[in-house]
Amino acid sequence: MAFFREDSIIGALFRPKVRAGPQTTWRRPQATNHDASCFQNGLIVDMEYVNLGSTGLKVSRLCLGAMTYGSKKWREWILEEEESRPFIQRALDLGINFFDTADVYSLGASEEILGRALKDLGPSRDKVVVATKVFNAMGDDPNQQGLSRKHIMHAIDDSLRRLQMDYVDLYQIHRFDYSTPIEETLEALHEVVLAGKALYIGASSMFAWQFAKMLYTADLMGLTRFVTMQNHYNLIYREEEREMIPFCEEEGIGIIPWSPLARGFLAGNRSKKDYGSTARARTDEYAQTMYYDDSDFEVVDRVGKIARQRGVSNAQIALAWVLQQPGITSPIIGASKMQHLEEAVKATEITLSEDELEALDEVYRPHKVLGHS
Repeated sequence: MAFFREDSIIGALFRPKVRAGPQTTWRRPQATNHDASCFQNGLIVDMEYVNLGSTGLKVSRLCLGAMTYGSKKWREWILEEEESRPFIQRALDLGINFFDTADVYSLGASEEILGRALKDLGPSRDKVVVATKVFNAMGDDPNQQGLSRKHIMHAIDDSLRRLQMDYVDLYQIHRFDYSTPIEETLEALHEVVLAGKALYIGASSMFAWQFAKMLYTADLMGLTRFVTMQNHYNLIYREEEREMIPFCEEEGIGIIPWSPLARGFLAGNRSKKDYGSTARARTDEYAQTMYYDDSDFEVVDRVGKIARQRGVSNAQIALAWVLQQPGITSPIIGASKMQHLEEAVKATEITLSEDELEALDEVYRPHKVLGHS
């Protein structure tokens, strides 16, 4: 069964559009003095950079997600700091300039590790783009969570302290807060931007009508507008194509999907019987509630067939597919093995044919909403 996107007309009701020009790309010049590590395994750095939505900010075509780096006390499959730093270094070597984390990842440890690594290993602050998030509980008190003015003001300062930075490039609301007026949230985020603590603001998984209401209210009140949507999107979960992605395209919002490999499910190493052999597969209860339907395994089988024909990995085909979808700016990838990071960069050079895209379309089956709060 082919899966067709439904166009959204919500955005047309709001205001005259301030449209970005044609999507521009930029490639950094090949330097002659790269460290040898840039060329390990024959992988030559040629990273592509694109505008983040309608902004002028240039981000790498891939974003390294830092949820994997933090403390095993939070999740069994997390890499501790000593194990994490080589991945951040290698990402920089490969031309990745965009890094995403959240205060809740390892309850702050992820921000601390990313901040120290970028300070010690990375280029100057003006050359990296750092994103973090606010919403989830950071303590037992009811005011240590959500999107109230109080929590946002405390949370941004706490994140900056852990990151050892004066500002973040992108400050995102991790989910929609049903218990806080959106005007309160938007005013607080606007003040964060005015204070120079964040350059841009973004949002993450929610219903399209909620995001539309927030954008409309920000425009109505003359407040800072969201420039990105970090939504759940991959070959197994494509429900965002119905409303959210067309809406973001209409509004000039950059799309930076999380879980482009379905938390590793699309790699083809999962089992319906015991979830798989890796520590994450066995213990990732969140993934176990979202995937593992019979139709999901059919998608993986089709991905595997195309991967074998091309002589690449399942993950590379799945990531290449996301990169080819309309409106996608920079998928957020996780990596706990160096091979996975390097394969992800190689995937940016894969272009799937129309026949391959159609073959992947025909095995998709609609899902219930997954990933919202």
